[in-house]
Amino acid sequence: MDAKTKISKIYFLLSLFLFCTSTYAQDIDSLSYSDLDKMIIEREQFEKKKDQRINLLKEDLERKQLLGDSTNIYKANLELFKEYKSYKYDSAYYFLTNAKDLAIAIKDSSKLAHSRINEGFILLSAGLFKEAADTLQIIRPETLIEEDKYQYYYTYARLYFDLADYNDDKRFQIDYVRKGIALLKESLKNCPPNSSRYWQSTSLIKLKEQNWKGAEAAYLKWIENFDLNPNLYAIATSSLSYIYDRLGNDNLATKYLILAAISDIKSATKENTALRNLANKLFQKGNLKKANHYVKIALDDANFYDARHRKNQISSILPIIESAQLLKVEQKNKSLRTTVYLLAILTLITLIFIGLTFKQLKEKKIARKELAKNNERLKKVNLSLLESDTIKQDYITYFLRITSHLIGKIESLQKTTILKIQTKKADELLKMMKNYSVKQERVALFHQFDEVFLQLFPDFIESFNKLFPEDQQRQLKKEELLNTELRIFALYRLGIQDNKQIADFLDVSLSTVYSYKTRLKSSSNYRDSFEQKVMEIKRL
Repeated sequence: MDAKTKISKIYFLLSLFLFCTSTYAQDIDSLSYSDLDKMIIEREQFEKKKDQRINLLKEDLERKQLLGDSTNIYKANLELFKEYKSYKYDSAYYFLTNAKDLAIAIKDSSKLAHSRINEGFILLSAGLFKEAADTLQIIRPETLIEEDKYQYYYTYARLYFDLADYNDDKRFQIDYVRKGIALLKESLKNCPPNSSRYWQSTSLIKLKEQNWKGAEAAYLKWIENFDLNPNLYAIATSSLSYIYDRLGNDNLATKYLILAAISDIKSATKENTALRNLANKLFQKGNLKKANHYVKIALDDANFYDARHRKNQISSILPIIESAQLLKVEQKNKSLRTTVYLLAILTLITLIFIGLTFKQLKEKKIARKELAKNNERLKKVNLSLLESDTIKQDYITYFLRITSHLIGKIESLQKTTILKIQTKKADELLKMMKNYSVKQERVALFHQFDEVFLQLFPDFIESFNKLFPEDQQRQLKKEELLNTELRIFALYRLGIQDNKQIADFLDVSLSTVYSYKTRLKSSSNYRDSFEQKVMEIKRL
C-alpha cells in the first residue's frame, strides 16, 4: 500500500470519527426540520465524498490484483462491499460475489461463510427475502468464529423482523417476531457482555418484546457508551424515535427521527427508512408540502439503492400524499372563488382575490404535473414488477415440465435396467446405455430454454444486435435459436447475474463466461453501459 492510500484511509477514518462525535454532541432539544433541510441541500456533497472513498478502494483493489495475492484481493473486494452495502445494491453484490468466488477458489471455508452471511444481509436489504433465507440456511453456525456467529444470528433475526413488517398480517407476524427474538438471544451468546454488539441485540430484543422503557434505556446506553458508526447510529436513533412514538412523546420521536435522517444523509446511506417515516409523520400532521418533498427523496434513494420492498412501501403512501395535497389546493380554490363572489362589489378587493385565484390555479397545475410524473414512475415500477412476475411464472412452468420429463426418463431407464439385469441381458443393457447421449439431452434442454426465453423476449436477438456495429452483430447458424454468447446474456436479462451459476447451467468454465462477456462488451457501442442496455431490452 503506497503512502497516498495510507493517508487517504487515515483521513477517512478521522472524518468518520469526527462525524460520529459531532452527531452525538448535537443538542437534541435544538433539532428542527430546518437542520434536516440544510443537510438535504448538501446531500450531493456527501455522495461525492462517498464516491471518492470508493474510487480510492477501487484503485487499491487494482494494485492488489496486479500482485496476485488472493487473500488480499478478497479483503479489497470485501472493503468495497462494505462501502457499497448501504449505498448501492448491485455494486455491493458484485464485489461480494467476487469475494465469495475467491473464498471458494482458495478453499477457505471461514471466508466463504463470512461472505455468505454478508450475502444474506445484502439480499435482505434489497427485499429479496426468500433468496436471503436460502443463503443463510446453507451456513452451519457451529463452524463459525464468534464474530461471524453473532452476525449470522443477528442477520437471521432481522430477516424475520423484516418479514413481519412486510407481510403486515398478525397471523404470521407474532411467529416471525418470536423467531427473531430467539435468534437475537442466540447472538448474545456470541459476543462479550456489555460490548457494543451486546447492547445492539439487547436493545432490539426489548423493543420487539414491546418493553418500551427498557428499550429506551438500552438504546440510550448503547449510544452514550460506544462510538457507533453512522449506520448503527442511524439505526439506534430511528429505533428511539419509534419507542418515543409508542410512549406518546411526539416531540422526542420527531427529533430522533430527524437525527437518524441527518445521519443517513451525512453517511450517504441510501438503504434507509427515516425520511419515509418523517414524511408519514408530516402527512398525519397535515404538512403535505414537506411530506411530499421528503417522500420523493426517499423514493429516489430506494430507486438508487434498488431496494424492492422499500420502493413498494414508499409507492403505497406517495399517491395518498399527492392526492391529499391536490385536495388541499382544490379546497383553497373553492374558498377563494366563494370569497370573490361575495366581495365582487368592491373592485379593489375583487382584483386582489382574482390574483390569488390565478396563483392557486397555477399551484394546482404544478401539483397535477407532479402527480402525473409520479404516476408515470409508479407505472414503470408496476411494469417492472409485472415483467418479473411473468418471467417467474413462465420459468416455473418450464422448470416443472423439464423436471417431470426428466423424472419420467429416469423412471423408464430404471425399469428397463432392472428388467435387463433380472433377465441377465447385460449386453443389451450396455448397448442401451451407450445409445443414451447426455450431449443430446443438454442440447434439448438448451433448445427448450431458448424457446421459453424467446416467447418472453421475441425481439431479444434483434435488440441485442442493435448494441453492436453491423460488422460485429451475431449471426445464428441454421436451426439455432440462441448460441452460447446470446444465452449468457439471456440469463443475465432474466436476472441471473452470478457468473458461476451461468457457467454451471451452460456447462462451460467460469473463465469462458468471463471471456464471452468481456469480448462482447468491448466490441459493442456501449462499453460503459453494456449491461444496463441489455437489461433495458423489453419483454414485449
